[in-house]
Amino acid sequence: MTVVSSQKSVVSLALAVMLLAHGVAVAAQQPAAKVPRIGFLTTSSASNTETRLRHDAFRQALSDLGYVEGKNINIDYRYADGKLERLPELAEELVRLRVDVLVASNATVAEAAKKSSATIPIVMAASGDPLGSGLVASLARPGGNVTGLYQYSPELVGKRLELLKEVLAKVTRFAFLNSADGTAARSGFEDQGKIAAKTLGVQFQLVEVKAPNPDLEGAFRVMVKDRIGALIISSAPLISFHRKWILELVEKNRIPAVYPDQEWATAGGLMSYGANIVDLYRRAAVYVDKILKGAKPADLPVEQPTKFEFIVNLKTAKQIGLTIPPNVLARADKVIK
Repeated sequence: MTVVSSQKSVVSLALAVMLLAHGVAVAAQQPAAKVPRIGFLTTSSASNTETRLRHDAFRQALSDLGYVEGKNINIDYRYADGKLERLPELAEELVRLRVDVLVASNATVAEAAKKSSATIPIVMAASGDPLGSGLVASLARPGGNVTGLYQYSPELVGKRLELLKEVLAKVTRFAFLNSADGTAARSGFEDQGKIAAKTLGVQFQLVEVKAPNPDLEGAFRVMVKDRIGALIISSAPLISFHRKWILELVEKNRIPAVYPDQEWATAGGLMSYGANIVDLYRRAAVYVDKILKGAKPADLPVEQPTKFEFIVNLKTAKQIGLTIPPNVLARADKVIK
């Protein structure tokens, strides 16, 4: 009995070894699970503080959804450094890398990405007018390979004009500094500005600059010549990229201004009112997650901001000798002192 039992043990051991070896061989033949690759294209530069904050928010949101960079997801970044003419080339680079999803920082980037690929899913992080630019067929059903979030709200021009008028009651001439790119978006902003100006009984003037080399110095000379008393700044990518330069020109020419988002106020702008862009980048990660899990961009509705912020920089107000009325300060979400 002992011999038979021993023989059975040997046979069992041999069989186990064979099965294990077979399992290892099969595993070796099977390809490793594909790690999703995300392309991230922006008009800004890698050294830009606001860009880093937004990208950090995007990465953190992915982490909250269970993704670990370098383990179960990879992200390839491309920066245009304010040179919009480089966007097609950079978009093509990401397409050649065969990214699974391409995240576009704004509508200008999304347009370049869409021209480079009609099949790779594109997620807008904080787009301008996606309908007017032809990026989507409708907000409810985009219908193509582009979806995501947009911050295009022409009515905010009127709101910003109202805020300026509350702070600068005696000013009657206001200007809106915008990029000359994007016909639909430009007309929407101008129309809303004129409507608000008529209601307030003030003058509203559109001042535009063109890419790739905007003549901002010339634009401010025009405003000084036209005796503009206060300025509304656009959220256009071209304008945002030249934030530092514009803030310097505002200070030099002593024209009080209201800006589109908190990054401007943090950098020294008098006031800002607009969407919380960092929150939009967090929400962009949710789109990426849904697409990686099988959702089609064509079926994912384009969403708008849900969080808006009004920031007042009292430090800047004091520097230019401006008193912010208590009722305006009371409405601020944040006051920089």
